[in-house]
Amino acid sequence: MNRKSILSFIVTVLFVLPLFGQTPKYIFYLIGDGMGLNHVNLAEVYQSDIQSKVGVTPLIFSQFPYVTFATTFSQSNGVTDSAAGGSALAVGKKTKNGVLSMDSTGTVPYKSIAYAAKEKGLKVGITTSVSIDHATPAAFYANQSSRSKYYEIANDIPRSNFDFFAGSGFLSPTTTFDKKEAPAIEGILANAGYTIVKGKNEFDKQKDKSKKMILTNVNGTDVDALKFAIDQEPGDLTLEDITKSAIQALTTSNNNGFFLMVEGGKIDWSSHANDAATTIKEVLDFNKTVQLAYDFYKQHPNETLIVVTADHETGGLGIGNGSSTLRTKNLSNQKVSQALLSKKIGQLRTDNPNASWNDVKNLISENTGLWTKIKVNAPEEELIKQAYTKSFVNHQNETSKSLYASDDKIAALAIKTLNALSSIAWSSSNHSAAYVPVYAIGVGADTFNQMLDNTDIPKKIAEIANLNL
Repeated sequence: MNRKSILSFIVTVLFVLPLFGQTPKYIFYLIGDGMGLNHVNLAEVYQSDIQSKVGVTPLIFSQFPYVTFATTFSQSNGVTDSAAGGSALAVGKKTKNGVLSMDSTGTVPYKSIAYAAKEKGLKVGITTSVSIDHATPAAFYANQSSRSKYYEIANDIPRSNFDFFAGSGFLSPTTTFDKKEAPAIEGILANAGYTIVKGKNEFDKQKDKSKKMILTNVNGTDVDALKFAIDQEPGDLTLEDITKSAIQALTTSNNNGFFLMVEGGKIDWSSHANDAATTIKEVLDFNKTVQLAYDFYKQHPNETLIVVTADHETGGLGIGNGSSTLRTKNLSNQKVSQALLSKKIGQLRTDNPNASWNDVKNLISENTGLWTKIKVNAPEEELIKQAYTKSFVNHQNETSKSLYASDDKIAALAIKTLNALSSIAWSSSNHSAAYVPVYAIGVGADTFNQMLDNTDIPKKIAEIANLNL
């Protein structure tokens, strides 16, 4: 090797070596609960369809340079639940359905990647659009034998000493799993040094955003989840608000970096209800959060890693139901979720128990576009009308149950009809075993370059960030 070649080799080594030792200072771990590949595809097809274009309009994360997919089976079942799925993403180990970050016997606790990040000196945030004690966020800070131990799960927060939590609230703030009254969770958290903040406006008023904090929705709102994106009104707390607040809190007076987990939890809820329009809006809402992470990455491209994935697929979503023509644009006529449409029909029943078929039909039309903007054939109308007759004429109310809702059957049939007329099919009202997508960008993202199991994802993040998982 001549002198010129040696010099060139030395320069190359000096340039490349630092890249091999680089670890991310900022880690975003973004989880769309229930978000299968077809959920992403549907949102992209819909965005093109409403512009009268054939094809897809990509979401921000589907344009990340590294894309793969992962299996999601649990230790006990081919189809996982959110506890086992969330645990796999948090601790890198399989467990049985229903268990949170413990072995299948519920006796041996596992350490999550969030704890590993905290041990390294990073600030840690755990956020969600559902309750803070729900399965997926809980998997990152709690060790419990059952996902239903909501009080006990929340009681694990002080032990974590994580810096920022956010979500709608707590499902069982004063009652233990065995139905005993217990000290209020908020008091326990306050005694552990957490500032409890109610709503985005109160967060903005906090002068010291570097202190340990728990952001929940304002008093008087549902504690189980934020409103569906399609139902939100100005002033409602959103996942985007939560993510902005988390980034602000985790970067204030902090030079050590952070680990932030964000769950878009209601993609799963709307998919359990087989509510396609609401599901699209939830995916697009989740995309706004990923956009915030991506904007942060653009400011710190050599220090940030973003990983986007899901804990499982929900609903067995199919795009196309027989015809080669997609009509997803029809879904733009739906103005409220199936859940809210159900409440509107319930209110009409209260106000006018003997409301006419035209009264009910007009209410459905105003909120879905059926009949006025979308043609409904006689057999489809007859099914909805039969449910109307049972409810408003015979006063035998029927419901359509899914995991997180018990909706009026009239509303469920109307949404089912709209789905069918929009080329959407669902194979299930529960989880499926479908692969979930994985998207990555930033420091170390190139390692996400092959088929994965869900347990591989936190292991790869830990390896990239030099965390002891």
